[in-house]
Amino acid sequence: MLQIDRLPAEIQRPAYDRAQLKTRMVHIGFGAFHRAHQALCSDKLAAEHGSDWGYCEVNLNSGELIQALREQQLLYTLTEMANDSLQTRVIGVITAALHGKGDGIEAVINAMCQPEVAIVSMTVTEKGYCHQPASGNLNPDHPDIVHDLDNPQTPRSLPGLILAAINRRRQLGLPPFSVMSCDNMPENGHVTRNVIVQLAQRQDAALAEYIQQQVTFPSTMVDRIVPAMTEAAFDALAGRLGSRDPVAVEAEPFFQWVIEDNFVSGRPAWEKAGAELVSDVLPYEEMKLRMLNGSHSFLAYLGYLAGYQHISDCMADPHFRAAARSLMVDEQAPTLRTQGVDLEAYADSLIARYENRAIKHRTWQIATDGSQKLPQRLLDSLRWHLSNNSRCELLLLGVAGWMRYVGGTDEQGQPIEVRDPLKTTLAECVASSEEGEARVRALLGLRQIFGDDLADNADLVARLTACYQQLTTQGARATVQQYMTRA
Repeated sequence: MLQIDRLPAEIQRPAYDRAQLKTRMVHIGFGAFHRAHQALCSDKLAAEHGSDWGYCEVNLNSGELIQALREQQLLYTLTEMANDSLQTRVIGVITAALHGKGDGIEAVINAMCQPEVAIVSMTVTEKGYCHQPASGNLNPDHPDIVHDLDNPQTPRSLPGLILAAINRRRQLGLPPFSVMSCDNMPENGHVTRNVIVQLAQRQDAALAEYIQQQVTFPSTMVDRIVPAMTEAAFDALAGRLGSRDPVAVEAEPFFQWVIEDNFVSGRPAWEKAGAELVSDVLPYEEMKLRMLNGSHSFLAYLGYLAGYQHISDCMADPHFRAAARSLMVDEQAPTLRTQGVDLEAYADSLIARYENRAIKHRTWQIATDGSQKLPQRLLDSLRWHLSNNSRCELLLLGVAGWMRYVGGTDEQGQPIEVRDPLKTTLAECVASSEEGEARVRALLGLRQIFGDDLADNADLVARLTACYQQLTTQGARATVQQYMTRA
């Protein structure tokens, strides 16, 4: 466990009285990204401006991280890594930690119903919202939603959990809190509102009306590359710290957080610690989701197939590097509504971040949960180009790369560990279709991913099939090279 009193002098410690913190926020999803992003911003605010806004951290499933956090006095380390430099600080802004299964859902609901709680936020990845990615609406057939409709007092899903807390606060006469998504979805506040209100409408019309009138759902855009920790990374950090920190996280130096300023019961002054508070987050969301996350997914699927383990490895291949930039500038940027932003300079800054050798961001990690990511990262832009009859060959190649990846076998004939909430459905599509056009049509038929329009577009099917067949016959590396040579 982390030994605070034995840390080297250069490690930055909390420069504030932690006893003065109050649990004003409950955050669901104590994952690496939250630890390196929102918690850092709140920690800086406490250190530099005397903020008393503290976090109760919640994990609904795995309890190991929460237990480890408790054992080291709710402290952990964050290391920012550039190519040749490291800077580590101890994060101390956490006031409580709960595990949904170990402590019980009732304890989590009670935590959200403490009078001083003003914000419930979450980083649970796209799949945690129990929504239909193509529409943004609640998926009423999701097993956890089915359970929660029958058992609203003992919810399993994120929407059900938040709804139960909102309802209890209403019954207790407590002021409402704001619900803030920090996950990578366009209009993530709107999606969160959709799933919670639609679930409420199936339970209690009056509760749904109360939420629509009293609860706010600010949208956010978050940006920071936070690779998953490996055993080698933990070992190297332990050598520097003099003790092992199982809750440690590493990140690139870059940080961005754009927040819609729409909080019903107050908020921290995050803008004093580097966040941007705006009236409309959507242009920022679209820019980041399409240019950064879209190119990340493109590199993840095609890079993995080409044998590149990390994004920085992809950048060492001049054709992959050129393809990522061309995707951003030539195919994603024209679809955006962003005003006053130099999108070519933004693309160049992203390429520079991808080249950071200290950040070992695995292509396999980025490739997870693709069924939830494709709509906002690639498909929305693809639809724009189809409507405008404009060039989108790299977008098509990215989608074909996903189709090739979920086939479950790499170019050396080795199995791919496909992690996706639709893993069983994807496997059935693959098993019941032959390589080529049949495979493309089978996957396009998954309307929860591709909607009702793309599978019926004969020109799209033909172009996507050509991309897919080139990947299967020539391989990802040669295909990307050929695309960039003829571009």
